Amino acid sequence: MESFENSRRRVANVLGAQPEEIVFTSGGTESINFAIRGYLEANSRKGKHIVSTQTEHKATLSILEYLSQCGYEVTYIGVDDLGVPKWEELENAIRPDTALLTFTHVNNETGTILPIRTLVEIKNRKNRSAVIHLDCVQSLGKIPFSPQKDGIDLASMSGHKIHAVKGVGAIYIKKGIRLQPLIIGGGQQSGYRSGTESIFLAEAFALALEKSVENCEAAYQKVTRIFDLVSAIIISCGGVILSPPDGSKYILNAAMPMFEAETLLHALEEHDIFISTVSACASKNKKVSHVLTAMGIDKTLSRSAVRISFSRFSQTDDIEKISQAFEQVIERYAL
Repeated sequence: MESFENSRRRVANVLGAQPEEIVFTSGGTESINFAIRGYLEANSRKGKHIVSTQTEHKATLSILEYLSQCGYEVTYIGVDDLGVPKWEELENAIRPDTALLTFTHVNNETGTILPIRTLVEIKNRKNRSAVIHLDCVQSLGKIPFSPQKDGIDLASMSGHKIHAVKGVGAIYIKKGIRLQPLIIGGGQQSGYRSGTESIFLAEAFALALEKSVENCEAAYQKVTRIFDLVSAIIISCGGVILSPPDGSKYILNAAMPMFEAETLLHALEEHDIFISTVSACASKNKKVSHVLTAMGIDKTLSRSAVRISFSRFSQTDDIEKISQAFEQVIERYAL
């Protein structure tokens, strides 16, 4: 399986990791489950206490809820109005029996960027043996990240967020960290994930990652320009920007108070502009965003909140179309 191993080497090279520290998965959800559950089950003597926040992706929150029913204790620390963890609460939350800290690098709804250095410094000061897991689904290939240099033990990634095919992801497992595999069988991928290895999916992930970091800085500058222009359009139409000013420019969370979020979403669809309400994984529930709630955003405003995602393929030529669409939608549908 030389082609498969070559893909692993390519991913490791981009991340500044060793090939044996990379395991391919089916996507972000599996990687998150594998990192959190796999670590805790393989290291039961480390403790049964976990620290996280209520602004995590549903994949994380769901596995934490499952673990809390299995005898683990989860402490959810608060976040400020920008979505950044309250560091004093983290200081107080970490205990001698804290085994794992699990956080999101870039929030999937607001674009809030986690200050990794602060997280690592506090963890090392309070409990050096505790392990840090980061959900890097929204940061991979978009902002600089090296788990080894940043002091991260486990990192979950997804392929389709960097324009690979759906159905492939990866997890970084720092050398020396033990994980209990979720899938047991023939012992593929060093026993971490049994099952027939897909050369195609591994190659797709590796190629997409290489392409995404090839012109990462130039792409970010372009996306920042688009983010700022779309933000200006929304504000000029009476909207409110909910994303933090220093967040990732690939995600724009905004509210148009004169609309319910679903109404704006479907109205813009008529102009071939596709946005989302809350996280795509939770949008079917039609609930107020748990992320915005944790940030203290007014519920009335939260019900109007939408998420606009950009990519390195977004073009400034689309701005005029977006501006005209918002003007026409407001004129036709505004309450």
